Amino acid sequence: MADLKPQNINWRASANRQEHHTDSYNSQELVLRRGQPFTFSLTLNRALISGERLGFIASTGPSPSESAKTKAVFSLSNGTSSGSWYAQLLSQRENTLNISISSPANAPIGWYTLSLQNGNGITQKLGMIILLFNPWSQADSVFMNNQAERGEYVLEDSGSIFVGSTNRISMVGWNFGQFEGDILNICLAILDKSLNFRRDPATDTARRGDPKYVGRVLSAMVNSNDDNGVIAGNWSGSYTGGRDPRNWNGSVEILKEWKKSGFRPVRFGQCWVFAGTLNTVLRCLGIPARVITNFNSAHDTDRNLSVDVYYDPMGNPLDKGSDSVWNFHVWNEAWFVRNDLGPSYNGWQVLDATPQERSQGVFQCGPASVAAIREGDVNLDFDMPFIFAEVNADRITWIYDARRNSQKKNSSDTNTIGRYISTKAVGSYSRMDVTEKYKFPEGSSQERQVFEKAVGKLKPSRTFGPTSATDVERDEREPSISGVFKVMGILAVGKEVNLALTLKNLTRDMKTVTVNMTAWTIVYNGTLVHEVWKDSVTITLDPEEEVQHPVKITYAQYEKYLKADNMIRTTAVCQAADEAEVVVARDIILDNPTLTLELLDQAHVRKPVNVQMLFSNPLDEPVKNCVLMVEGSGLLLGSLKIDVPTLRPKERSRVRFEIMPTRSGTKQLVADFSCDRFPAIKAMLSVDVAK
Repeated sequence: MADLKPQNINWRASANRQEHHTDSYNSQELVLRRGQPFTFSLTLNRALISGERLGFIASTGPSPSESAKTKAVFSLSNGTSSGSWYAQLLSQRENTLNISISSPANAPIGWYTLSLQNGNGITQKLGMIILLFNPWSQADSVFMNNQAERGEYVLEDSGSIFVGSTNRISMVGWNFGQFEGDILNICLAILDKSLNFRRDPATDTARRGDPKYVGRVLSAMVNSNDDNGVIAGNWSGSYTGGRDPRNWNGSVEILKEWKKSGFRPVRFGQCWVFAGTLNTVLRCLGIPARVITNFNSAHDTDRNLSVDVYYDPMGNPLDKGSDSVWNFHVWNEAWFVRNDLGPSYNGWQVLDATPQERSQGVFQCGPASVAAIREGDVNLDFDMPFIFAEVNADRITWIYDARRNSQKKNSSDTNTIGRYISTKAVGSYSRMDVTEKYKFPEGSSQERQVFEKAVGKLKPSRTFGPTSATDVERDEREPSISGVFKVMGILAVGKEVNLALTLKNLTRDMKTVTVNMTAWTIVYNGTLVHEVWKDSVTITLDPEEEVQHPVKITYAQYEKYLKADNMIRTTAVCQAADEAEVVVARDIILDNPTLTLELLDQAHVRKPVNVQMLFSNPLDEPVKNCVLMVEGSGLLLGSLKIDVPTLRPKERSRVRFEIMPTRSGTKQLVADFSCDRFPAIKAMLSVDVAK
C-alpha cells in the first residue's frame, strides 16, 4: 500500500482567525493564539485505514527539541489531552480528514513549522503558523477576564499618550498599528535580533512562553543602546541626522524603517516614542498593554530614593549631579501573572524601554509589579527601586555656590514626585488617573510608612550617599517668606510671556528680599537648552504683605531657543537677610496654534474620502519648510507626507488630501504639522467608517 502523503490542505483561515481573534492581522500566514484549538481539512493520497498511525510535529526556533518544549510530536487521536499539543480527528470522508489541533497554553510564541508524519516515520511539511499569547484563555498567564479591557488593551490599534506638566496636561494621538502589513513579522524579528537570542538561540526560543521574559527582552530591544534595537534616544534638543521625536505619529513607520534599513536604529526617540512602540509590539504579540504617563517623574541614579536638584545663588538651575526630575515620563504596563512572586503581585507590570539606567548590564527595565511598587516591596524583581523612586522619591533642593565650591541643603519635599499618573480610559479618550495604584495618598501615614519600609529594605544592600533621605540634616527654621510664579494672560508661541512672582511675608517683621531670577528653555526631561532671560531685584515687604513683581519674556528672547516641547523653566532664588534662600520655580508650556482636521464626506470601506487641514500662521513673520505628516491604521496605507507652501504673516492654510479606509468601525487619523517656527503641532480626528 502506498505511503500516506498530503495532497491538499485547507487551513480554514477565515474561521480560525475569527475564533482566535486574529482576523485584524494584515498577514498571509495563519495567526493563532496558544491554548486554543484550530481546525483544518487535510486531503491525503488515499483513505486512512483503521489502525493506521498518523502523527504531527510542531516545531519552533533554530534547534527544536522536545525537552525544551520547542518541538512536539503527537499522534492523531479521537480523544483530547490538556497541557500538551494534541490532534483530534473530527470526521473523515474518503481521503479527506477534518482535524483539530491545539497547543498548550504555555507554549513558546512565534513561528511554527507543522509537519505530517506517516506510519513509516516519513515527515512532510504541511505549512507555517504563527502562535501568539492568548488573553482569551483562562489557562494563559496573560488571561484578561474583562471583555472591554481586552478590546482596548489587545485589539485597539490607536490611542493617545498624555504629555505636558502637572499644571498643563495635554494629549497626543498615537497610531499603534499592530495589525498593519508586516508589523507582526517585524515584532517577531525583534525577538530574533535580541542579545539573548544571539547568545543562546535554543534557550531564548524555549523561554518565549513566558510573558515576563518576553516583556523584559522587548524593553531592551525597543531602544538601541546595547543591541542595535529599534530606536536611538536623543534628548539634546538637536536632532540633526534624524527626526525630531515630536514629529512621529505612531509606531508603524518606525518599525518599518528599522526593518528597511537592515535593522539599524531609527533616529530619534524620547520616552513616549519608546512607550508607544513597545505598546505596539506587546499588543501585537498578544500581551495586554497600555501606555502610562507619570508627571514629575524622578530619575534616581544612586538608588537612595531621593533626587537632588541644584540651583546657583543667581537662580540658574544647574546640570549638577546625575539625578533629575522629568516634567513627565512615559512607560508601559503589561498584564500577566507573576508566578515568580505570588498571586498578590499579578496584574499590571511596569515595562520601560526608555534607556535610563542599566539593569543586569543592559538598558532594560521591568517587569515590576505595580502592586509591589505600592507596597514598597523594592527587594523584588525587576528594577523595583528605580521605578519606586520615579513615583515616590523625596526631592531635595540644594544651593551650590561655585565661587566658594560649597553647597547647602535648601529644602526637602516629600510629595511633589509622581503626580497625576495617567493612561487612556477604556473605550474613550478621557484621562484615567491611576496614581492610587502606585502609591497611597501623598501626606497619608501609609505613604510615609511604605517609603520608610522601602528605604529600610534597600539599606542593607546599598551604600547610601550623603543625600539619602534618612541622612540629610533638615533646616529647622521655617522660611519667613513664600513665593509662587503666577501666569498672567495667555501662554502661546509667538507671544510675550507674562508672569508675576508673588512674594508673601509670613512674619510680623518687615523683610528686605533679594531676588535673582532666570528663565531657561528646556527639554521635557529637564535638560537645559539656553538662558533666555534674567533679572535681579530687591523687594521690601511690610509685615504680612503680599507683593507681585511682573516678569516679561519677549518672543524675540526665546524664539531661537525654544524646542518642540515649548517649555520654559522660570526660577527665582529669594533671600531675606541672614536666612536660608527660598527657591521658587515653575515650568511653563507655551501653546502651539491650533491644527484642525475635518472630514468632508461620510467614510465608507474602500471608498476614497476627503479630509481638510486648517492652520493659521499667528506670527508677524512667514513660516517656511512646512510639512504635514498623516497616518491612521485602517484609514490609509502607510503614511502621507504633504509639503505645504510657505505661509505669509497671519495667513491661513487649507490643505485637502484623500484617505482610503480599509476597515469599518471608529478609526483614528493622527497628524503632525512642522515648520521652521513650529517644530511639531499635533491633531487627531476620529473617523467612523461605515461598511
